[in-house]
Amino acid sequence: MNTKTAPQTFETTARRGAEGPQEHRGRPAVRVGGASPMRTIASVAGPRDDVGRRPEKPKILLMRGELGDVLRTARHRQQKTLRDISEAARVSLGYLSEVERGHKEASSELLASICDALDMPLWETLREVADRMAAAEGIDPRGQDHRRRQRLALVR
Repeated sequence: MNTKTAPQTFETTARRGAEGPQEHRGRPAVRVGGASPMRTIASVAGPRDDVGRRPEKPKILLMRGELGDVLRTARHRQQKTLRDISEAARVSLGYLSEVERGHKEASSELLASICDALDMPLWETLREVADRMAAAEGIDPRGQDHRRRQRLALVR
């Protein structure tokens, strides 16, 4: 007598009916090896704590996130909409929104165009980003700059 069972099927969102696995949105059911699909997925998901949550990862400070925050803050200060800035900068509204949310990296040309639309010099925008990043790392941005200038003055 053969004790092997047929591999289980796992439908991503389809339900198993009396007639067995079904297609979902025109896609056939996905085949999974002999293991339970949920056990397979859970083992890939990684370690969890007692409550079932994943342990927090240390946050990585990204320049694109800080840049987006600076641009959004400047736009809000001027009480302008995304549409106003996107039209003035000749950038799609969706792309500008993604830059502000820190999901996309802005090229230097695009950033210059956005800064121009905000009537904000590019250097000032980048300086604000650098100051925020320094503050997030616990560094007094102006104090560091002052010390650096002192060192440069001693070298000259």
